[in-house]
Amino acid sequence: MKEILDFLKRLSRNNNREWFNSHKDEYLKVKTRVDELTMQLIMAVASFDPEAAYLTPADCTYRIYRDTRFSADKTPYKTHIGIFINPPYGKKVNRMGYYLHIEPENCLLAAGTVCLPPKTVTAIRQSIYDNIDEYLAIIENPAFKKAYPEVGENCLKTAPKGIPRDWEHIALVRPRDYVATHRLEDSELCRPDFVATAREIFSLAKPFNDFINFAIDDLGGIH
Repeated sequence: MKEILDFLKRLSRNNNREWFNSHKDEYLKVKTRVDELTMQLIMAVASFDPEAAYLTPADCTYRIYRDTRFSADKTPYKTHIGIFINPPYGKKVNRMGYYLHIEPENCLLAAGTVCLPPKTVTAIRQSIYDNIDEYLAIIENPAFKKAYPEVGENCLKTAPKGIPRDWEHIALVRPRDYVATHRLEDSELCRPDFVATAREIFSLAKPFNDFINFAIDDLGGIH
C-alpha cells in the first residue's frame, strides 16, 4: 500500500502529462497492485455477499484520467484511487455497494452510493419514513455506529417534499447521498491485515445496504 500512497503523493505535486508519461512504468505497477487489492476485496465482500464473486477488478475500478471537458480544473489526473464493489452489477449501476478511497491523508471505507436519480432518493426517503423502526435498528446498532459514525451526505437544509417537517427523525431523510463513512489513517491502510479489517467493517454495513437497495429495486432502479 505504501507504494500506492507514495505514487499518489508525487502525482499530486506533479499533476501534468510530462511527469506522468515519464513515470508510466511506475503507474502500471501501481495499477497492478490496485487490481490485486481489488480482487482481494471482492473475495472479502463475497464472503458475506456472495453475488460479489461475479465481479472483476475492471468492474470495480476507475480510470486515473480526469474528464476535464466541463471543469475549470484542467489537471489531467486524479490524485486518488477508488474501488467500488457493487454486487452483482459493478460500479456503473445505481445501487448500494462497498467503497475504498485511497488518497494520502484522506483514506476511507464507505458503504452506499452517491448521485442517485431524484426519484430514487425520494423512494429511499419514503422507505425510511415508512419503516423507521427497522432503519433505526440498523443505523443505531452499536457496532455499526462505531464503524460508521457518519451516515448521509449532501443534506437538504429543510424537510424533503412529502415528509412532515415536524417528524422527529427528519434529519435521516435529508441526505441526497446515502453513504456511511469510516475514516482511515494512512497507516491502517498499510497494515498486513487491512483486507481482513475492511471485510469486517464492510460486513457491518450489509443490513444498511440491503435496506436501501430494497427501496431502489422496488422502484425498478437497476440500470
